[in-house]
Amino acid sequence: MENKTWSNQELKSFKVADDFRVSPFYSDGKTYGTPTWIWSVVVDKQLFIRAWNGQQSRWYRSAIQQKAGRIFLAEHNHEVNFIPLEDEALNYKVDQAYQLKYGDSPYFYPMVQSGPRSTTLKIVPRNN
Repeated sequence: MENKTWSNQELKSFKVADDFRVSPFYSDGKTYGTPTWIWSVVVDKQLFIRAWNGQQSRWYRSAIQQKAGRIFLAEHNHEVNFIPLEDEALNYKVDQAYQLKYGDSPYFYPMVQSGPRSTTLKIVPRNN
């Protein structure tokens, strides 16, 4: 089954929004985890996130195990799937998008290091 895609209007809103909260399901596959504020970027009409604490991040481990959950972005909740990014060329574009959006932050440089880079996830709307 092919994943749904974000609309152009959603992507436009996501590109500038800075209110991203990620809530992967807990192990029961039904209960949403505690919302965690993180950075998000849009690249090639796709939405991406990374875990500041790398693969040790609790929300990241849940996202990888459960593969689904909910996000809050651009003032709305969205039911989503989490897909690990394995394309290094695209991950480089994600680095560039982080720099454009968050380059003035003292937290930017750590987000493009190997730990967080290894956790890049594509966020897609979930088919219900």
